Amino acid sequence: MLVKTYSAAVLGIDAVPITIEVTSSRGSEFVLVGLPDNAVRESRERIASAAHISGYGHTGRSLVINMAPADIKKEGAAYDLPLGIGMLAANEQIPTARLSDYMMIGELSLDGSLQPVKGALPIALCAKKEGYKGIILPAANATEAAVVKGLDVIAAVNLREVILFLSGLQDIEPTEVDVEKEFVLHAFHPDMDFADVRGQHNVRRALEVAAAGGHNILMVGPPGAGKSMMAKRLPSILPPLTLEEALETTKIHSVAGLLNHSTSLITQRPFRSPHHTITDVALIGGGTNPHPGEISLAHNGVLFLDELPEYKRTVLEVMRQPLEDRKISVNRAKMSVEYPASFMLVAAMNPCPCGHYGDPTHNCTCTPAIRHRYLSRISGPLLDRIDLQVEIAAVPIQELQKKTQSECSADIRARVLAARELQAARFSGEENIYCNAQMTARMLRQFCVLGDSEQQLLNTAMKRLALSARAYERVLKVARTIADLNGAEKINASHIAEAVQYRNLDRETWAG
Repeated sequence: MLVKTYSAAVLGIDAVPITIEVTSSRGSEFVLVGLPDNAVRESRERIASAAHISGYGHTGRSLVINMAPADIKKEGAAYDLPLGIGMLAANEQIPTARLSDYMMIGELSLDGSLQPVKGALPIALCAKKEGYKGIILPAANATEAAVVKGLDVIAAVNLREVILFLSGLQDIEPTEVDVEKEFVLHAFHPDMDFADVRGQHNVRRALEVAAAGGHNILMVGPPGAGKSMMAKRLPSILPPLTLEEALETTKIHSVAGLLNHSTSLITQRPFRSPHHTITDVALIGGGTNPHPGEISLAHNGVLFLDELPEYKRTVLEVMRQPLEDRKISVNRAKMSVEYPASFMLVAAMNPCPCGHYGDPTHNCTCTPAIRHRYLSRISGPLLDRIDLQVEIAAVPIQELQKKTQSECSADIRARVLAARELQAARFSGEENIYCNAQMTARMLRQFCVLGDSEQQLLNTAMKRLALSARAYERVLKVARTIADLNGAEKINASHIAEAVQYRNLDRETWAG
């Protein structure tokens, strides 16, 4: 008897359909083909124990199982459920009438209970795309998959429930999630606010510009100046996620296995802050079985790198391409996957190893050669890709003791949202362009037209600072954002001057 069940394999952040074909005949042979890994091969023992405890014994017949297409690697225990149902149906212990209506995923415990798996959301999206009536999966993954409308999400606790449902002996109500209500319920309410920051008006302004245009930013200053404090408050002034961004972000975290099973949708922009001991594979993604890295987990959000020179040079250099392309391709001998990586890079560093160069209240103990060696850990090409480079001074004690409260995040966010609305209208006809930082060279020529005086000012700055062609484009993008914050239709000289000010680390003398 030939039986087919249906599942899916996750490649990158998308899923492809997998057909599991099972034939039974007289004998005791068991053959599993279709490029399964060890976890899939070991499913035979888990399925046997789960079926026995669920009241369905082995009939002693030979089984040949093919997982098609055979050129896709089948990994993990998520195939336990469709394999087990296929084996039982081939042995004529389960009716086959409803098998073609549902895609199935789930890991089986020895007692027959279903354990949660990774990638439920992309698999549910695949099931809808392929025209299945529904998807059967562990109850812990139900709210995640129920984000997909027009698909019956059947949540089961154990193997027996699935068998009874497929046999028509037990009804399971599909899990439903009100996505709009989820957005409101889990709306972003930051517990950190820029009102806590004393002084640092120039840095607060730079962070506002960065948030308004989606620009990368580097803060350089002595220890205790507030670099990390302000970076952690940046999400409080960023625009809220759109539904499309939330779905894409949720898919990435689902594939990585980081999604909270009580939450169906990520509604807050990610803020990732990996330690400086991170490897290049952990940062960009990959491994024997590729998984998303930190830059993909920060997609549509912020990647914060504190103590930037302490990261290995190879780790920093692998970010150069993703910062330009907003995606990362992971190529291995047996497969190639692509992960999105559109994130804001926020970095912080000390000006020297002792941290006190340029600080009027402390003496720097580093020689010029030591400072140069320390700062040269950040390559010129990487620095070119950071739109705003800001030097921070220590906050005077008198400023810290002031009773007046600084401007709160809500007020700054209102200006950021107004600027983003202008950009949304500007790029309404462009695909995958949402903010000024993402503009292409063609868009720069269209939206960043300069007058004669503005062009002369920029040319002078280019010569004096010896800026690269990439830095030239970055200055134009930042100037366009500053103009948007001011509600100006055209870029004027003051916008250019402020944008150039944020490139002061390009000066040859900045390291002393």
